[in-house]
Amino acid sequence: MNRTRRIAVTAVAVLAALAGSPGLAQAQHPAKVEPLTQKAESPLPPGWRVTGKGVARELVWRSDRAVPVGDARVEFHAAGRLLGIPKAAKDGHTFRLALHGATPLKDLQVLAAGRRLDTPADNTRKKPRNSLKAAQPPAPLPVNSVDPGRPGGYRTVTGEYHLDPVKLPGFAQPVEMQAVVVAPTGATGKRPLALFLHGRHPTCFKPGGSEDDVTLEWPCSAGTQPIPSHKGYLKDQKLLASQGYVTVSISANGINGQDGDVEDGGAQARSSLVRQHLAKWAGWAAHPGTAPAAVPDAAEADLSRVLLVGHSRGGEGVNRAAMDSLYPPPAAQDGYRGPVRWKIRGTVLIGPTIFGQNPVADVPSTTILPGCDGDVSDLQGEVYVDGTRGVSRGTALHSAVYVVGANHNFFNTEWTPGKSEAPSSDDFWDDPEQQPDPVCSTSARTRLTADQQHQAGATYIAAAARLFVAGDDRVRPLLDGSGRRARSADPARVLTHAVGARRTGGFLPDAPVKVTGGRLCSALDPDAAVACLGPDTAGRSPHFARWWTEKEAGRGAVALKWSAPGAATKVRPAAPVSLSGAKSLALRLFVPPNTTGTELDVAVTDSDGRRAELGRVQVDGLPGTERTASYWARELRVPLTAATRAGLDLKHVKSLELSPRSPSGQAWLMDAWGWAPGTPAATATTLPRVDIGRLTVKEGDSGTLTYHIPVQVSGHGSGRVRFSVLDPDTGQAKDKLVTVRPGSAPIDVPVKVTGDTRFGYDEQYDVVAKAVRGAVIGSYRGGVTAVNDDPAPSVTLTPVTDRVTEGGTLTWRISLSEPAEVDILQLMRVLPVTEGAELSTKDVDPQWLMDHAGELPDPERALSLANPWLWTDIPAGTTTADFTVPTVKDQLAEPAESLRLALTDDNAQPLPDHPVLTGTVVDAP
Repeated sequence: MNRTRRIAVTAVAVLAALAGSPGLAQAQHPAKVEPLTQKAESPLPPGWRVTGKGVARELVWRSDRAVPVGDARVEFHAAGRLLGIPKAAKDGHTFRLALHGATPLKDLQVLAAGRRLDTPADNTRKKPRNSLKAAQPPAPLPVNSVDPGRPGGYRTVTGEYHLDPVKLPGFAQPVEMQAVVVAPTGATGKRPLALFLHGRHPTCFKPGGSEDDVTLEWPCSAGTQPIPSHKGYLKDQKLLASQGYVTVSISANGINGQDGDVEDGGAQARSSLVRQHLAKWAGWAAHPGTAPAAVPDAAEADLSRVLLVGHSRGGEGVNRAAMDSLYPPPAAQDGYRGPVRWKIRGTVLIGPTIFGQNPVADVPSTTILPGCDGDVSDLQGEVYVDGTRGVSRGTALHSAVYVVGANHNFFNTEWTPGKSEAPSSDDFWDDPEQQPDPVCSTSARTRLTADQQHQAGATYIAAAARLFVAGDDRVRPLLDGSGRRARSADPARVLTHAVGARRTGGFLPDAPVKVTGGRLCSALDPDAAVACLGPDTAGRSPHFARWWTEKEAGRGAVALKWSAPGAATKVRPAAPVSLSGAKSLALRLFVPPNTTGTELDVAVTDSDGRRAELGRVQVDGLPGTERTASYWARELRVPLTAATRAGLDLKHVKSLELSPRSPSGQAWLMDAWGWAPGTPAATATTLPRVDIGRLTVKEGDSGTLTYHIPVQVSGHGSGRVRFSVLDPDTGQAKDKLVTVRPGSAPIDVPVKVTGDTRFGYDEQYDVVAKAVRGAVIGSYRGGVTAVNDDPAPSVTLTPVTDRVTEGGTLTWRISLSEPAEVDILQLMRVLPVTEGAELSTKDVDPQWLMDHAGELPDPERALSLANPWLWTDIPAGTTTADFTVPTVKDQLAEPAESLRLALTDDNAQPLPDHPVLTGTVVDAP
């Protein structure tokens, strides 16, 4: 790589702890981008281009159809690496990512929650899809003794309030304080409060307009009005209110319209907004006379019993609100700085995002995973369950609720066609060029109607409220993998698993274990031999949702594959686990979608070598196709009765053994636990909180300065955190497990910046963090950015060979006024000829035309009409590069033909004060 200035990490392996605790740098910075360049011999795929130069250089992708506003984060990838998070233009078609540095642009892809948005280059003809044949819907589970989906005995009252908007850090425009309230009438005493937060959706619409008339802006422009996304949960609110809850659903359009400019996707802002509303309710409870008109009509709210319900990015927002209520964030990044006068008893997360992958381990949660989610399609919300293991005490129940046939949008009626005030759509769409999806198309047997889906959602929200807030353990079997159903959610097929509560011990592939007869696999690894699911797998697993790094330590599973029954896989932890007090052994295990009848025998052995066969489990795959994330673990339980009869020491179980009884198959074990019924009270542990800051500095002209990525540790106690330092050139991560504790030292990564006077691109060094044990992570990503402070060299275009005979090569030279330390990509454009004949598409080399215009010579037309995209790359440290146009010889007698060539800016407009040059081709010298 040709550079004379670099940022060098002087102590990546050290991550030294220094005295003092400096505050976080609060400057906002664009999303992380990887360095890029593009050589002339390797043109970009259709739809892609590079525009601008210097610090204005951008990678641009334009979709041939509008990309709907959604909650999943749109990402640019190249050669399997995350390049960065582009910014969406208002047209909904165009996405731009600032470019820094120099590395090859290969295998470009646009992904959203792992779903490919751009069309692969070889997808040029209609071809079949969905190589996985759909299975039948799962059989109905036995009915639970209590059904939380049935309305309660209270009548309800509905009202709204509009308060003064609030200013949140990082947002230019104030955010609305608006909500709809549904509460019981005639209820005595204080009633628990349920607060709903919607996700990221278009913010404004034109009444009477079409889907093209919705926008993502704030405030709404003239002639449009806000989309009332917060009114989409009225059915859920009315069900809870009939059961005695005060419910409030808040509007967050002001965040949705601006969260593209903040690094965390708006999670901290959503937390601040939630806590602003909770603070108002706490104030109104203390001083009823200050409440707006809608609130006195409601029963008095009990702020010591709060349930937070968040949809999509709203799920990530309420998770952060629960965290911030227990472990206060740094004041400079928070939009709420008052006291915490409430207690959050649990959260419900519907199709949520979790970009930081740091759930709150000590607050119980229920995560609803829609099997046909077309937005957050990787079902990354599973991390709200998996990511809590081992972090804290483990007494809080974390449940995943997989709803077969549910999409992302229909949990909100304002996002549902036929029910919404503004135009809306089904987020799971069928490509007309391919076969309908056999699981998620609207005609599929497994797909739910909007009403069926919303009823199921309301039922399981109410189940979580009844368990977490009301403490009714009779509804736990609906949430914890016990295999019971609520009749009111029929005909939806709803499956659950969980961690926490009264689970003990734990065979965790994430921890040090020895595996024989199978293999320990990695959730994230580009090496197919190591990865749990290979790159050719048809479908995905929610358990393996991608993070910021190409590889990730500490996330894995045990993979089993067999071609004959009986070959046992044994899992042996580094130290024996205790199953004391457990009634059963609960395994979370999955098999490929649409498979049936997989059987495994389960056995355990204690430290004295006593072995007991516990029983046999059978597991079926979920209905799935390559468009779904259906590699999802079922909870399977076997009684420990046989172990007790055999005299095993359940306090010291040294191994778990799985022996397949099916003729052949595959399976993946996520974990196994001792299980007992009951829901213990979840109390929050005092933990240290880590927030990574971002520091922006100027490069300077000379000398070397050392800067430090600021990391703030607050709270109490000590914990273990994995920091991953991302190399700015390769994107690869170096991990370090660090013990963090407040008051003693921040965690610090020294970065050296050497100044010079040559033009270059900004250099960015990033660190991301995850809690491993006894800690929480707020701001999970930060770094140091050295900003180029040298002007770009001026550029000129001069002819080398501008008159040739047919078959010759036209040549021009691009020159810089001085060398740069990075490659410079200069754009050009063919302009229409104003006098005489113009070169046609048949006068230039066909491969050159395909490379630069992506088109064939036929039908013959003027070269400027083919609109070729032209560029030249001037390598770092040099000042010139030649640009060529090879022509072809034909047998036609033609007059002299020419083309006009101009240097352009990033909008393909000719640069002012630069001449337009002409090249001429003649039949004979």
